[in-house]
Amino acid sequence: MNIRLSNSRTLRPLRNFAAACALAILLSGCQSTGTEELVSSSAPPEISGPAASAIAGDMVSRFAEQIGPGKATVALKSDASPFGQALEAALKGWGYAVIIDQKTDGGATVIPLAYVILTVDGQVLARLSTNSVELGRAYSVTVSGATPASALSLMRRG
Repeated sequence: MNIRLSNSRTLRPLRNFAAACALAILLSGCQSTGTEELVSSSAPPEISGPAASAIAGDMVSRFAEQIGPGKATVALKSDASPFGQALEAALKGWGYAVIIDQKTDGGATVIPLAYVILTVDGQVLARLSTNSVELGRAYSVTVSGATPASALSLMRRG
């Protein structure tokens, strides 16, 4: 049996399968009963600003489809990465009030939001998590931006 590893057409389905498996693991590894607190957010700092903005813009537009645009305050568990900053800006652009690692009074509707960004085989896997919904998608990233490389993965809780 001869297996040619030098042919990129032979490896492309394997890479797509690996990215899909990684996305599934990423989403399934963070399931909760809805009563647990969300994990801290993380994103690699090497993702360029334009790529981070493109991913954040796409993910927040999908988030708004599920939650409704600007209907609540988002408590963002952020880091200092370009993606964390881009996500905060995208949320504000969609009309959400954003608080970072702060407590609020009991009167406001607050949606805790966490994210995870991973790089796998040249693609970026992005996930946004709340207590009621998780969104995930793979992206092809360049220095000048990012484009979706997979369908949106949506998981609703309870």
